Amino acid sequence: MTDTPFAAATPDRAALLALYDEHLRAEGEVPSADRVERVGPVLVGRYGAERGFVTYRDLGGLDADGVADLVARVVRPLLDDPAVDVVEWKTRGHDEAPGLDEALRAHGLQPQEVESVMIGAASALALDLPLPHGVTIRRVEDEGGLRAAEACAAAVFDSSPQDARRIADEIVRRVMSGRDDLEMWVAEHDGQVISCGRLEPVGDSGVAGIWGGATLPQWRRQGVYRALTAERARSAMRRGVRWIHSDSTEGSRPILERSGLVRVTTTTPYEWRRTR
Repeated sequence: MTDTPFAAATPDRAALLALYDEHLRAEGEVPSADRVERVGPVLVGRYGAERGFVTYRDLGGLDADGVADLVARVVRPLLDDPAVDVVEWKTRGHDEAPGLDEALRAHGLQPQEVESVMIGAASALALDLPLPHGVTIRRVEDEGGLRAAEACAAAVFDSSPQDARRIADEIVRRVMSGRDDLEMWVAEHDGQVISCGRLEPVGDSGVAGIWGGATLPQWRRQGVYRALTAERARSAMRRGVRWIHSDSTEGSRPILERSGLVRVTTTTPYEWRRTR
């Protein structure tokens, strides 16, 4: 495990942001990509034939003209590839990126929901919490369980059938291949998945991401999501992970803040989708 840029038990926002920029961007975001290409300061991850994902640690001090040129060099080949259905360019609120919004929009990429980047101690989340009667939590590793979890997430997020199938296929491929960089956890009641979420350790950074947290509407505000998050945090700690990271919607951000996680910046994905 690498050293983090701070030693305090409860670091301040600036130290957590430094941790994020150093370990959780660029290479730390594309470990599951089928292939990765560098174009100037950015990385382009390809997932199967149909999805492209663009990320970076910074834009190298480019001015607006340089940013516009970079966006064209990165995006045009993706949009011109008939196999590509989705392109995502991930932006951060604290970056110096002159003209990036305009350049992305000019190529048809539109901003999606702004999310809060949350980071904090795993131990703050690893609470012993009660569950509603009849609800159990477990880690699933078989294909049927993984697809049931993703079906729950797709229902909560109202994903298109195409997106739901693509995400489920990717998760099944990662877990069933024997890799150890993704855990799927579910809460169940009467054999039905009512909440799900992933834990994804980031190399030897000492950080793990919690992703895809979804709870069926009728089971919200009963402590299910908090308990599922606590179980993921305990699993992370068993791996020697110290810090938890999450890109949070406004629904989950307050829950994580109450457990001591800090909002260090924001992230906004810009997306383009092919209409077939």
